[in-house]
Amino acid sequence: MITTANKDFFTVMNERTSTRAYNSEKEITKEELDELLLAAGKAPSAWNLQHWKFLVFHGKDVQQRLYPIAYNQQQIVDASAVIAVLGDLEAEQNLEEVFGPLVEQGFMMPEAKERLAMNVAGAYKNTQYARDAAVCNASLAAMQFMLAAKAKGWDTCPIGGYNAQAFIEEFKVPSRYLPVMLITVGKATVPGHPSSRMELDKITEWVK
Repeated sequence: MITTANKDFFTVMNERTSTRAYNSEKEITKEELDELLLAAGKAPSAWNLQHWKFLVFHGKDVQQRLYPIAYNQQQIVDASAVIAVLGDLEAEQNLEEVFGPLVEQGFMMPEAKERLAMNVAGAYKNTQYARDAAVCNASLAAMQFMLAAKAKGWDTCPIGGYNAQAFIEEFKVPSRYLPVMLITVGKATVPGHPSSRMELDKITEWVK
């Protein structure tokens, strides 16, 4: 069960910064990682198809295998764990697992499920849609993981700088999945500092 965080959401959001220097002696338990991953899995997704898969690198031996693939970034081996977030290119295959129980429990009519299945199948005929959905929805889960980690006192950093093809080959990632990002998690050795942000009027336009 996910325990309630002690800090409110806006405090967590404002305190979260990307950490690249970790205490290599600090360990995180499987149970703690499971709690964070469960929180990540609560993220929203298109049609609730949950377009993500997490590969967990927990232990210096497996993190060392990842180290050269991530261009020898020290945070990979110093972090308490690394999470690889993958996007599901065939998330339509999750439909039965997601919606079948709702029909069995009487929360959804079989006809509604069939209409939904047709809509999903139609969308997934477009390979560009499948790719966009995989990246977009997996990224929602990634952000939720990082916020949950901060709420629990852990620091994180999303990483896009790694050799995706080498990652796929080394860890035998099926073609169904697309590497989206790596996330290091651990305890920072250098306090985070606020990052500059563009003014609201630079990133916002009110439609009239």
